[in-house]
Amino acid sequence: MRMKQEEAIEAFAALAQPSRMEIYRMLVREEPRGVRVGEISRKLDIVPSTLSGHLAILKRAGLLKATRHQREIHYAANLDAMVGLVGFMLEDCCGGQVENCREIVSLLPES
Repeated sequence: MRMKQEEAIEAFAALAQPSRMEIYRMLVREEPRGVRVGEISRKLDIVPSTLSGHLAILKRAGLLKATRHQREIHYAANLDAMVGLVGFMLEDCCGGQVENCREIVSLLPES
């Protein structure tokens, strides 16, 4: 699915904060298992109330997936959303001259 400009702006805005960038990068490293909220809090030394706000912003931007396991919530990076974001940024790569940037374009999902 092709990402729209408004979605890209929201995703970049969500990542444009040090703690949220750190959370997202940690979740990417932990793919595909996801991480419990308490574990994120401990590993990154972010108090739960602050972490909750950061996770909500990242989830609203579509960058995270949340699943409930009994009483715990596990978060995982939504890699499809990141692929969409990168695709949005590169869709007009090389002025439409695909032969000039074939390697980059080959990484993009088909629309």
